Amino acid sequence: MQILMLEDEPLVAKNLEKLVRELLPQATLLGPLVSVEAALNWFKQNAEPDLILADIQLADGVSFDIFHELKVSCPIIFTTAYDEYAIRAFKVNSIDYLLKPIDKEDLKSAFEKFSRWQNTPDKEVFSHQLRDLLHDLEHRAAKQYKHRFTAHYQRAVVAVPETRVAYFVREEVIWLVTTDNQRLITDYQSLDEIEDLLDPTQFIRANRQYIVRKEALESYRTHYSGKIELSLTVPVKEEIIISKDKAAQFRIWFEL
Repeated sequence: MQILMLEDEPLVAKNLEKLVRELLPQATLLGPLVSVEAALNWFKQNAEPDLILADIQLADGVSFDIFHELKVSCPIIFTTAYDEYAIRAFKVNSIDYLLKPIDKEDLKSAFEKFSRWQNTPDKEVFSHQLRDLLHDLEHRAAKQYKHRFTAHYQRAVVAVPETRVAYFVREEVIWLVTTDNQRLITDYQSLDEIEDLLDPTQFIRANRQYIVRKEALESYRTHYSGKIELSLTVPVKEEIIISKDKAAQFRIWFEL
């Protein structure tokens, strides 16, 4: 099985390659190709792969330009940081559409869809998969993230806008810490509950104890062990560490 990767971000490509090798160790990875021009030249000189993993935004344009110019019949899994391209993805042989940073379970699900398509290369089955994908995207677009959070300050209940949140921390109870370093108690039972309410482009689950807002991140540094230590714009009681396993995903999120 040959998988061609179209991706112009080295960190993303490296992380995606790692995930593919974990999920499909028998596959041969081709690329990554970083531009529309490079991809067009590649297709003129090589046979089609079995599957394409295509970032939509490449160095010199969008990958749709490749598939408009060439008649590519193999399935495509699109990856992108933006939902706005979803509908255009349906006009080519897309079997899934993954938002960055790529989650291993989402990629696994996409490969399972590809496997079903391989085993039953039926246009009706393929159209059902596209309808399922459209439903998923509509559901994702309809999801409303929380932008105001209630917390307790002295004897009052206050509403804290997202822009004032620096991080959430679990210390027996769940605390909301603001950008001016106020510590407010919330009524949430767990960080898992909060994480599900937050926009994943703006917040990241650093570890079991912290959820951090992107705008509160000043910098980070990588330890020799591969772990990442975060530096925030507000003081914290202890180091906020991201594990080695999540380091690549964090770097991608940080740069978006």
